[in-house]
Amino acid sequence: MFLKPDYNLKRIYDIDLDELEKDGIKAMLFDLDSTLMASKSATYSPEILNWLEIVRKRFFIAVVSNNKNEQYIEKVREISDFPLLFNACKPKTNIVSEFLKKYEVNVKECVLVGDRPLTDILCGKNLGCKTILVDSITAETEAKIVRFVRALERICVRR
Repeated sequence: MFLKPDYNLKRIYDIDLDELEKDGIKAMLFDLDSTLMASKSATYSPEILNWLEIVRKRFFIAVVSNNKNEQYIEKVREISDFPLLFNACKPKTNIVSEFLKKYEVNVKECVLVGDRPLTDILCGKNLGCKTILVDSITAETEAKIVRFVRALERICVRR
């Protein structure tokens, strides 16, 4: 199976917000670990926080994560002032669909941004929204085995 994200970018900061607005996008759903913060760190960098402030002036933003760790989730909740969905079970769509309904987000006006083709991008495709694949926010510092696994997963991605 091949997946083709609508946008395949190196960094989250490469997202063209003007282009998304022209395409009718009004909401951005973000994966959390390795997309907005270093995996399992429960900390946003100042650069990400500044960027998210710019984004939220133009779009509804939320996090959609598969993370189930209650202690970690609580730490992230304490530092986040936008909607969060944990235990999302991506690439399945039922939990994410209910979340979108709760916030009155039209899936056709939404983009899902993440670093994993087989969870984030597949979920977005199954939902029927636009998708943006980005490299891990910590790509330069990840262990070689993690980079190898990511490379294997991306074999299924068409550019």
